[in-house]
Amino acid sequence: METTIRLNQTTKSDLDSFKQYKSESYDELVRKLIYLAKLTEKEPKLSQKTILEIKESRERIKKGEFYTEDEAKRILGL
Repeated sequence: METTIRLNQTTKSDLDSFKQYKSESYDELVRKLIYLAKLTEKEPKLSQKTILEIKESRERIKKGEFYTEDEAKRILGL
């Protein structure tokens, strides 16, 4: 079941800045944020490390330093 929610334009822009790729859905973004919030409650130090790793990964993705799914499958022999 899907639903519609209202967001302030600033909130939408903030969410957009978290997208790792253009077609990433808002549902995916919200799920990531929920995951990080839960992780922060359970393991505050671990979550800081995780957030840093996510930021670093996002920078690599923006620079084009990543493998596509097909490339990864080919490398792994799948």
